[in-house]
Amino acid sequence: QVEAVDGYFDNISAAKTTSTMKCAITSVAAALLLSSTSAFTVQQPTTISRTSSCSPNHYTTRLSPLFMGRAAAVRAQTKGKTDAKKAKVNAFYGKKIIMAVKQGGSPDPQANRQLAELIKAAKINNVPADNISRAIKRASEKDAGDFSEATFEAYGHGGASFIINVLSDNSNRCTADVKLAVSKNNGKIAESGSVLFMYDFKGKIEIPSEVDEEELLMAAIDNDVDDMELVDGDDEGTSIVYTDSKETAAMFEAVKSIGLGEGAKMSLTHVSKAPLECNDEDFENNMAIIDALEELDDVDSVEHNMSN
Repeated sequence: QVEAVDGYFDNISAAKTTSTMKCAITSVAAALLLSSTSAFTVQQPTTISRTSSCSPNHYTTRLSPLFMGRAAAVRAQTKGKTDAKKAKVNAFYGKKIIMAVKQGGSPDPQANRQLAELIKAAKINNVPADNISRAIKRASEKDAGDFSEATFEAYGHGGASFIINVLSDNSNRCTADVKLAVSKNNGKIAESGSVLFMYDFKGKIEIPSEVDEEELLMAAIDNDVDDMELVDGDDEGTSIVYTDSKETAAMFEAVKSIGLGEGAKMSLTHVSKAPLECNDEDFENNMAIIDALEELDDVDSVEHNMSN
């Protein structure tokens, strides 16, 4: 009887052990399932993939593209804009040089004052010498286009206005392209003169460094410049000097006299008499108009009255 009782209790103990093991296995399976779910569904920015290996827990983690290459993307975008701007400048002076050769009747800068001044301005704006030579040679070819300048005026969003400067050898194509770019982005072409009167025509010198205003003022006086305004540039650590359009060359000499001529650029531009600050939505819509216009080969520059 004692042996029978001992066997009875042994059977009960074995059953309890089996039951406990089953519960433990079930708990572990549930924990693994939850862990797996958490790894694959909660951490969305990270992709985890298993690779072939002898180890059952060998995984490779790859960061989402959202968290990779942002700096590279920004650098690429900035470089793209810089390259596009350089291409615009080179194309502008190429067309202007062709015009100057045809209008002046000579490819020789010594016999063509307009051409000589353009070559000087092109070099100041870092136009490669090869581009200048090709433009002069191109002007002598029979199939070289006859370029002409024109200005369009337009209205944007939130009271913004635009002055669109073009240089084209096909005025009909140019007019159609400009009107389409403006209207497609919900802008409106304005009547001639309705926008220009709100701007001053100024000389503009862009300097890739900060400038001591007092030192520049003294240099401007020494170079017989009467009109000078110094403001911060578009990029941090840069400066812009505005002056009377007729004194632009003299102002540039003043900039060079204080050792800031290297990398400086000289141009003529329209400056708004009453700058306007648009809200974010209007600003984005207006920039869409500007971007569409600047993509056109015939458009050399777009000036506006937005302060932001």
